[in-house]
Amino acid sequence: MSENKFMRMAIELSKESVARGGGPFGAVIVRNGEVVASGSNSVTLLNDPTAHAEVSAIRAACQVVGSFDLKGCEIYSSCEPCPMCLSAIYWAGIERIYYANTRDDAAAIGFDDDFIYDQIPLAPAERTIPSLPLMRTEGLEAFHLWVHKTDKVEY
Repeated sequence: MSENKFMRMAIELSKESVARGGGPFGAVIVRNGEVVASGSNSVTLLNDPTAHAEVSAIRAACQVVGSFDLKGCEIYSSCEPCPMCLSAIYWAGIERIYYANTRDDAAAIGFDDDFIYDQIPLAPAERTIPSLPLMRTEGLEAFHLWVHKTDKVEY
């Protein structure tokens, strides 16, 4: 079964990441049964909190295909994606997610994302990191420019 083959690749990337000093996460993006790109967690290696395996794989895949649109792709992740990675997967248009470890498995070893999941439904001002509106009228100027731009690339 090809799904198992790709998941084994993601799991192997997660193990290699640990050996290199990264986090225990790997991801593989596949289209039409072919690997497009892969990534592993490099948060501590790159000092980049967004360098999760899935985000790294998405960035690489977009470069390979020359587009921000990964429709027709699947992602194989060694762990259930965190909220950031899940959002990136949706924004990229990836059509299916396979994962090995669960978010509970990740929490058991110190990677607990529940606090983020809990923040999402709260009103912005009620979150642990308050989000407060500021200068909306001036901020809307860019939105007006976008609406009237005739040569924009929609996404």
